[in-house]
Amino acid sequence: MSVFPSGAKANGLSVIYSKKLNAKFYAGTSLMEMCNSDWEGEIQGEGSKVIIRSRPDVAINDYTGTVTYQGLEPGKIELPIDQAKYYSFKDDYIQSLQSNIKEVDEATLDASENMKIVVETDVHAVMAANAGLTWGDTTAGDVLDKSNVLDFIVDMGTLLDENNVPESGRFLKLPPWVCGMIKKSELKDASLAGDGTSALRTGRLGMIDRFTIYNSNTLPTGGGKFNILAGTKHATAFASQFVNHETLTLESTFGKGHRGLKVYGRKVVKPEALVMAVVKKS
Repeated sequence: MSVFPSGAKANGLSVIYSKKLNAKFYAGTSLMEMCNSDWEGEIQGEGSKVIIRSRPDVAINDYTGTVTYQGLEPGKIELPIDQAKYYSFKDDYIQSLQSNIKEVDEATLDASENMKIVVETDVHAVMAANAGLTWGDTTAGDVLDKSNVLDFIVDMGTLLDENNVPESGRFLKLPPWVCGMIKKSELKDASLAGDGTSALRTGRLGMIDRFTIYNSNTLPTGGGKFNILAGTKHATAFASQFVNHETLTLESTFGKGHRGLKVYGRKVVKPEALVMAVVKKS
């Protein structure tokens, strides 16, 4: 860390600190487009849980002259709030005096973006591991290219149709190279009815065969293979909250510490509304 303020001379050279920050790029996130967060309620901290109730199953019987009555027992699923992530950084007193930018504000914004990426990556891994429907060879993976990518999308939709999954709100999350294959396919980009604003914020590209297509760099990958997820919000429950933001006076240095804690839970609650496929490049 330099002890020369902006514009001072170090070794005879004028040191100028620009007020303009260099661009920083983040992976686009769209977690709330994939998950149902209706049950967040009051989350006080790690270790809490949300109880999700479902409509009871009522049996249909043949009438033979008598009627029996079943008891109503709504289904219950527990969503544990058992995940916790934090950020922390130091606001050094001398560095703050020298700075001509709002470093704490910029660092907090960076922490917020990075938190979204880390949490979404984690939730995607849980979704991929617990999907009730699969397509193709989920061990070796299937090759996707521009000649078969549209058939692949239709097949994913057919799997959901066969399990009575509603058409409304369907999503398909793809890595960037698969999105590129779509644009090179016979469909090209003429039917991708996306809008510029949403694409910049969430990676939303448009719609194909009832799916809203999302471009994502947070899907599980490994060994040249990529997990792809398709389904509706009904499949995955998610609840989260930033439970603490603190500014502390540090004992070992002149300055302040800033930290924040986010707790959350994620669970696949309707596996039949979620498809996972493993694909690879040719």
